[in-house]
Amino acid sequence: MANSSAAPIMLELVDEDGTTIGTAEKFSAHEPPGRLHRAFSVFLFDDTGRLLLQRRALEKYHSPGVWSNTCCGHPYPDEPPFLAAARRVSEELGVAPALLCEAGTVRYNHPDPASGLVEQEYNHLFVGLVQEAVRPDPDEVADAVFVTPEELAKRHAEDPFSAWFMTVLDAARPVIREITGGVGW
Repeated sequence: MANSSAAPIMLELVDEDGTTIGTAEKFSAHEPPGRLHRAFSVFLFDDTGRLLLQRRALEKYHSPGVWSNTCCGHPYPDEPPFLAAARRVSEELGVAPALLCEAGTVRYNHPDPASGLVEQEYNHLFVGLVQEAVRPDPDEVADAVFVTPEELAKRHAEDPFSAWFMTVLDAARPVIREITGGVGW
C-alpha cells in the first residue's frame, strides 16, 4: 500500500443517482462491502478501430497484472469526470486523446477475488481516439496493446481481465460503435 506519510487520496462518495454525498479515502472505499463512489472508464481506439487495452502494473494494490480497458480511475473530489479521464490517460499512457466523448454511466458492484477489495462504482464512460504512440508509465501499466474484436475475444478467453471490464465495455458499446463505425464492436 502507499506510503503512510503521503496525503491520502480521497474519492467522491455518491448515491444511486450519482449525486455526491461525501468523501472517503481511496483504499477504505474499496474495502468490503465497498462504498459507492465515482469512477471513470476510458476506451480509446486507433484509426482502424482497434481498442487499446492495458495490462495493469504488477505493483498495483488492486487488480494487479490483469488486462483492462484503456484507462480507468477516480476523479478527485469536485474534479469533473471528463477532466479526470483525460488527466489519467496522460499520466498512465503518455498521450492525449484526439477525441473523447461521453458514453453514459454504469453502476456496478464487483468484488475482486484476488485482492478481496470491492469495486462499488458509479462509473462515467468515455470513448475516443488516440493517434500517437503510447508511452506507458511502468508504475501504472505493465503492457499495452491494440486489439480487434476477434483478438479481444481470444485474449479474454485466455488471460485474466479486471472484474469490471465486461460491464463497462458492454455499457459503452453504443458509443463505441458510433466512434468506430461498427467494426465488429
